[in-house]
Amino acid sequence: MRNFRDIEIWNLSRGLVKEIYFLMKIMPDEEKYGLTSQIKRSVISIPSNIAEGCAKKSNKDFSRFLEISLGSCYELETQLILCADVDLIPEKNIEDTIILLQTIEKKITSFINYLATQ
Repeated sequence: MRNFRDIEIWNLSRGLVKEIYFLMKIMPDEEKYGLTSQIKRSVISIPSNIAEGCAKKSNKDFSRFLEISLGSCYELETQLILCADVDLIPEKNIEDTIILLQTIEKKITSFINYLATQ
């Protein structure tokens, strides 16, 4: 069994959660139960699935949870882009967050590939 606290992508994704929660404070109130809620669910899913996957004994099972986490990353990236598209958040406000998100996506993909070779 793995300790999720020792996994870099879990720690990076915790930082992403904080960034997203701060970013959501500038969203309009009418989006509280729409995009804001969906974005928060997506970002929370990233470290949560990494942690849950750590409890799995096989690399194949762990990889499946990493894939779910990666899917949540792509979902979140899409939602942030949509927020900028419809002028809910200025694009300049999400640029650094998307860079961090894409870094996490690359690291999750690399980790999945690594586990496949073990």
